[in-house]
Amino acid sequence: MTSSALATFTLHDGGGVPLVLLHGFPLDHRMWAACAEHLPPGIRAIGVDLPGAGHSDLDGFQPSIEHTADRVYRTMVAGGEGNAVVVGHSMGGYVALALAERHPGFVAGLGLVNTKSTADTEQAHAKRLRVAAAAESDQTVDAVLGMPADLVGGTSAKHRRHLFPLLDSWIRAQSPAGVAWAQRAMAARPDRTAVLEQFDAPVAVVVGAEDTITPLAEAEHMVRAAGRPSHFSAGDAALTIVPGAGHLSVVEDPQAAAAALGLLHAQVVAHH
Repeated sequence: MTSSALATFTLHDGGGVPLVLLHGFPLDHRMWAACAEHLPPGIRAIGVDLPGAGHSDLDGFQPSIEHTADRVYRTMVAGGEGNAVVVGHSMGGYVALALAERHPGFVAGLGLVNTKSTADTEQAHAKRLRVAAAAESDQTVDAVLGMPADLVGGTSAKHRRHLFPLLDSWIRAQSPAGVAWAQRAMAARPDRTAVLEQFDAPVAVVVGAEDTITPLAEAEHMVRAAGRPSHFSAGDAALTIVPGAGHLSVVEDPQAAAAALGLLHAQVVAHH
């Protein structure tokens, strides 16, 4: 069995080492569009739909973050990319860490946005499997339609109400099979803190100040694991806290997220 290429989208034009943007659950590449618009000139950004999301198919493999990372890698290499700054939001962060572990020569820099390097707790693991089972049995995405209330922070809930119908439309566009597959893949992933401890290229960690899903403590854990202070200098892990944003900081405050990713890209260029 061979895996097919994933759907990719150029979200910002430029040259050189691209930013490869991996979305969170239960969304697709569109969550990065506004953030990509605010990137500095000259940075090429490629949005990827992960397996079963958006325009990418499920190829018959068992749910696996590792298989997802391999598909991203093969898709990028087939498209002529020798390396990239890999940026992942939430689930996409899990994939980014797996890419750094399995294809380290491809990953010129890591952006970890509203995500964590640790594995699920038993409670979170069980919840994922319940959601997967509900999506499969009902053949709907109803089990995740309430997620926007948890994904955005309190500030957005009050002052960015326009995000709710947008998020709802993105979630409703997903397939029940894709939702179930992603939940099972995430539930099975291991702790990858050791990957950060061994990674020797630039790292940027971004977290919303109001994120209750992967809170500040998880972001700080990743910065410590990278073994460097939380400021930008060549090869250092950097921590950016986005005020007034929750788990969807790149959607809630795309300009702030883009600024952090622009600095990361600059560090990668300098590192090379």
